[in-house]
Amino acid sequence: MFSLKAEAPAGSLRVILRRERLELVSTDTFTLVPMTLHRARFKDRRSIAEVVAALARDSRIGRAQANHLYALVAQAMPALAGAQYVVGKLRLKEAHASATGKDVTVAVIDSEPDSNHPALRDAVSERHDALDGGKPVAAHPHGTAIAGIVGARTQLASAAPEARLLAVRAFSGETRTGAQGTTIHVARGLDWAQRKGASVVNMSFAGPWDAALSDFLAAGAGRGVVYVAAGGNAGPASAPLFPAADPNVIAVTATDAEDRLFPAANRGSHLCVAAPGVDILVAAPNGNYGLLSGTSMAAAQVSGIVALMLQAKPDLTPPEVRAALTRSARDLGPLGPDRDFGAGSADAEGAVQALIAPAAQTRPAPPTEGMSATPVSAAAPDQP
Repeated sequence: MFSLKAEAPAGSLRVILRRERLELVSTDTFTLVPMTLHRARFKDRRSIAEVVAALARDSRIGRAQANHLYALVAQAMPALAGAQYVVGKLRLKEAHASATGKDVTVAVIDSEPDSNHPALRDAVSERHDALDGGKPVAAHPHGTAIAGIVGARTQLASAAPEARLLAVRAFSGETRTGAQGTTIHVARGLDWAQRKGASVVNMSFAGPWDAALSDFLAAGAGRGVVYVAAGGNAGPASAPLFPAADPNVIAVTATDAEDRLFPAANRGSHLCVAAPGVDILVAAPNGNYGLLSGTSMAAAQVSGIVALMLQAKPDLTPPEVRAALTRSARDLGPLGPDRDFGAGSADAEGAVQALIAPAAQTRPAPPTEGMSATPVSAAAPDQP
């Protein structure tokens, strides 16, 4: 895919396509990052690298890169667990006494969720199909599971049960958990989510670094959007995967009921926090339930926690969200942040209270009998 410079002469697109023996597939104009991307294909024996290099040498081209492939990251498990251990691990019940994600919009860029599932009924406010064609499709297990983890209304305990969900279909596939999408599909989803007012965007997928998507993430973060991504399930020997490794993304790894690291999880200094992601009870299409494991599940837990944080303090910036998450995390593994667990296990109650408590301490105490009602100023406590 490629973009043209603003000063490119009229007719440049047609000339370039003919010269490089390319067939135009789609043209997308974005608002989050002001640009127009042209997606093209070729049928000869050239490699993608050769075509990209040829385009990059053209002075009329602003950007040229591969339309990278991304995959959802989850593993199906054989049996159904009876308990939702996530509730206790993340201290969700305690956190929900103060915040439930009400009035916070969370976009889930994934495969098609089952919006009619009892657990998701009334949870998905709007949906967008970022794929080509726009034909009606069956609900997919991965998208259904992730939406339920973030904001299930009933049946399942979710991280943010009153958050407003935006469902973005950017991935498709026929397997129980796997589905694939490309750079252009994810970019469409990011652009739409920002235009629809998403404060949090969950990205439970992984793949190679992508210059175009990195620009989209930087632009969104600059406008206050918090991005959360799965660290990846490629194992300890894998290089960091994108978008989790992007500096504007909160990267999440997965742990089990005993706080052990998910064996297939990626490692790296870019990891922010861990969250339960092994044997997670999730919603499945057609009103069913199942078990899934992977960093996808963990990322969705943290996206929900971020929604709680933004309800408690709506003006939080993305760096402040990251700082509050890491400060309140329960340390795992070696003392302090590490390449396996990041800052430790996310703590919903700790994160929410860290935001509520300082504000409460700065408010004047109400007058009591026999005391003057004149307000008395008090200095705010030092912030960590």
